[in-house]
Amino acid sequence: MKPVIPFRSGFVSIIGEPNVGKSTLLNIIVGTKLAIVSPKPQTTRHRILGVKNLPQAQLIFLDTPGIHQPRTQLNRYMMRAVTEALASPEVVLYMTDVTREPYPDVAFLRRHLGERDVPVFWVLNKIDAVQPQEVLPLIAACEDADYFTEIFPLSGQRGDNISELLDRLQQVLPEGPRYFPEDMPTDRDERFLIAELIREQVLYQTHEEVPHAVAVAVEAMQERHDGGVEIDACLFVERQSQKGIVVGKQGHMIKTIGTRARQAIGRMLGCPVHLRLIVRVNKRWKERETSLRALGFTDC
Repeated sequence: MKPVIPFRSGFVSIIGEPNVGKSTLLNIIVGTKLAIVSPKPQTTRHRILGVKNLPQAQLIFLDTPGIHQPRTQLNRYMMRAVTEALASPEVVLYMTDVTREPYPDVAFLRRHLGERDVPVFWVLNKIDAVQPQEVLPLIAACEDADYFTEIFPLSGQRGDNISELLDRLQQVLPEGPRYFPEDMPTDRDERFLIAELIREQVLYQTHEEVPHAVAVAVEAMQERHDGGVEIDACLFVERQSQKGIVVGKQGHMIKTIGTRARQAIGRMLGCPVHLRLIVRVNKRWKERETSLRALGFTDC
């Protein structure tokens, strides 16, 4: 008689500084785009949950905003999302970028994990950007390397060592139930994902302070008789000058953002999309709790 293999499950929090590849890792693990990505810092503003189902395990990953010093109410919300992800995880992945100084903030981990016995993996991302012989000296130079349960060099972009990471995570997770149905990759709804895809195009198309001054809200969605969907969304900016940049000369910028966002949304929904965008000024929305709540930052 074959031994019964226990089912394992648990929450895996992905943390690290901005732009180290946390969202890319989540997307490649789950196999679908849940978190937007861009070269700009602080792309991720919310906690993004992604579910990875294996034959004998369910891994629930929590992608988080990059660790930073909060200067606005929005930034404070973002950092709460990080610390809440450290409240009760089964495993923590602390991600760094080997092309930058890769040393994790172990003091931050100790402060928020305390004396709890939580496995913490140091994930060194972007190993495809350096020579293999360069990785070990980076690890050896870290004074706190012995704090970590495991050290995993990988490439989130290419997928190098991802399967090995999943195997090891499955081994250290406790026995537990299936928390989410197998056909549910995230707890976020369509409106949230659509708003993020629109904001992703703002991040790619605009520069300097403008991308970080923009928030997106989906105001209406309606199915069409042809099987498509109509979407009305609003882009909020903080100043009139930013509105002019987002709209662009003769509406060129907002048209580009809308076209590319519509294509991305159509790929996600699998149907034709009719997208209407409007830009409004909401002064100091990043500081106003009522504005933040209306935009989905619900614990402000």
